[in-house]
Amino acid sequence: MRRFWASPAVRIGASISVATGLYGISFGALAVASGLSVPQTLALSLLMFTGGSQFAFIGVISGGGTGAAAFGAATLLGLRNAVYGTQINRMLKTPWPLKLAAAHVTIDESTATAVGQEDPAEQRRGFWVAGVGVFVLWNTFSLLGAILGGALGDPARWGLDGAAVAAFLGLLWPRLKGREPVAIAVVCALVTVLAVPHLPPGIPILVAGLVAAVWGWISHGRADEGLEPDVDPYPSGGHGATDPTGGEVR
Repeated sequence: MRRFWASPAVRIGASISVATGLYGISFGALAVASGLSVPQTLALSLLMFTGGSQFAFIGVISGGGTGAAAFGAATLLGLRNAVYGTQINRMLKTPWPLKLAAAHVTIDESTATAVGQEDPAEQRRGFWVAGVGVFVLWNTFSLLGAILGGALGDPARWGLDGAAVAAFLGLLWPRLKGREPVAIAVVCALVTVLAVPHLPPGIPILVAGLVAAVWGWISHGRADEGLEPDVDPYPSGGHGATDPTGGEVR
């Protein structure tokens, strides 16, 4: 056990798990504030399990959007995990019995921890410690946040009725690390504002997502802009790790 905790990948994965898991309290509270019950909040967190998509889902729901619109917005954001999955599959060579579990915990945190290692054994340890650790703690604290959020009563009394959108913007902002992602964000925001008066709730964000997808399809800019995992396990840059798209993790 001492050798296990001496592993750099294990220590990094564990620290990221704690930091990310604690943020689950805010998701749980905001999900209940958006109208979900505690069981619905827990089910969403367990089954969807990707923070950005979960916040997008409750953001659309809290704005009066339909379940289909919320699911569409969440799916658009979750597509990046498929990109991570191809890299993780090649890197870890996970046997079939574990592939489904590995796919479910392939998120920003587990991907960033794994690609930050050079030794294959350390890559596996980092991926599983971060992935399983975040899964357990995120869902535990999401449940706690949902219970506490339900005890608060009317979210408007505490200013929480618009907090889901604010939390989603907080997740989005750190990903705007290049000129093209910033330009896409501005254009999509403008499209959303123009579409809101004319379309049902939840649909404008899907229109904006379509605009972003078309832009990305025809763009000839740098392929690594804005696609790196949200988490950098090596802020000093000493390991020179690369992300699933080939860019340096920053």
